[in-house]
Amino acid sequence: MSERAFAVIGHPIGHTMSPFIHERLFSLAGCSGKYTVIDVAPEEFPSRIGELDRLAGYNVTIPDKQPIIPFLDRLDKRAEMYGSVNTVRNGEIREGFTTDPDGFLKSLETEGIPLAGDVVILGCGGVARTFLYEAALAGCDITLVSRERSAGVRDALAQEVREKVAGARVSACLISELEQSGRDIGLLINATPVGMYPNIGASPVSDKTADRCAAVFDAIYNPLDTKLVQYARANGAKAAGGMGMLVWQAVSSHEIWDGSVYDTGNIQQIIEDSAAQLQKSF
Repeated sequence: MSERAFAVIGHPIGHTMSPFIHERLFSLAGCSGKYTVIDVAPEEFPSRIGELDRLAGYNVTIPDKQPIIPFLDRLDKRAEMYGSVNTVRNGEIREGFTTDPDGFLKSLETEGIPLAGDVVILGCGGVARTFLYEAALAGCDITLVSRERSAGVRDALAQEVREKVAGARVSACLISELEQSGRDIGLLINATPVGMYPNIGASPVSDKTADRCAAVFDAIYNPLDTKLVQYARANGAKAAGGMGMLVWQAVSSHEIWDGSVYDTGNIQQIIEDSAAQLQKSF
């Protein structure tokens, strides 16, 4: 029997940790699988979906998470609610899932950071949607924060969540207003690219605002510890970067593809090994 093929698709898609992580997960579960990287632009789906059908399954990253949806036969409930797919299982039909929430929630859990109370989310793009929906479902009091040029997108996203999640408490403000408010923050979540490699000296908020945070989660995983995460930890706050989320959402993909079950200790080792591998690459 030939080895099953899996991949991550996106555009443009250069260096990615996905093959390293998924190959480790296949090995750990005792399953066969070859995992590759395929560059697919959204406009190419009509001509290339047949190529993707030859895969047993695949992950989907930006900017393909929404454009893939019309080419799928079925979505799970969360993918339908989010309007976003990051995992596809091929079989008799093409099925779309989103494991981003699993990665986020498990990462918080393993770092001892509760998703409760006062939550401030920086950004209003795709990953911010994940954080916003999950915080709303958890009953948090949420402030969605953006720069002025993104205020329209931010407000539309906030309204969407209010309409889809019963009782959702979501307000919105500008980053300048957050900085000036002097308010204490229970959990600050960075869903922007500010602080990502190579601009590792940048932070999405000032140190003065970071001082007021009881906990910080930064979705960025390169660098492993952003300036925001470093400052939060130095200030005594709980803080987590994005590598754990990246690995845990991959774990959920394998649960979908194979029903694989993993030990938390083994996954923590993969997170540490992935961190070491990342440092070798940059």
